[in-house]
Amino acid sequence: MRFAARLAPGSQVLDLACGAGRHARALAERGCRVDAVDVDAGWAAGLTGVAGVHFRVLDLEAGPWPFEMDRYDGIVVANYLFRPGLNRLAQSLRDGGTLIYETFAAGNEHFGRPSNPDFLLTRFELATCFAPLMHVLAFEDGVVERPKPARIQRLCAVKTDSARLDRLVLPGGV
Repeated sequence: MRFAARLAPGSQVLDLACGAGRHARALAERGCRVDAVDVDAGWAAGLTGVAGVHFRVLDLEAGPWPFEMDRYDGIVVANYLFRPGLNRLAQSLRDGGTLIYETFAAGNEHFGRPSNPDFLLTRFELATCFAPLMHVLAFEDGVVERPKPARIQRLCAVKTDSARLDRLVLPGGV
């Protein structure tokens, strides 16, 4: 959430594989308009009535990319990996849009699930995938202790020309 500050109030944000909507809620509280998407319709009840959040049931892995014509100011993905859709994320951002992505990486099998390599990023996979398409502001690859021990990769990237320094401002602090 430290990179959510890049998303100004009124930003249109896509929360992919949103689950219970933890990120959708937090972004809506910041004034963003959030399309929260998940394959499980059961999550809709928990997001009904949350101001600024519109829940959509979509299977992102079947059929054409449902956001072909949409452009967002931000896209958030957490704990979800569908490799054939990765490059589509950059295409679904407006110029200057921000991608915030975190999911499990190889090595997570030592901590539990997921342990199937099909659902674990390979070494530097997020950075390798998005660096040619976007300006990567931050990339992390390591182990976290909370909410439970896991091996993860995190990335924040901006769809912009790297010469646009006004779009490359990092959050303050260490």
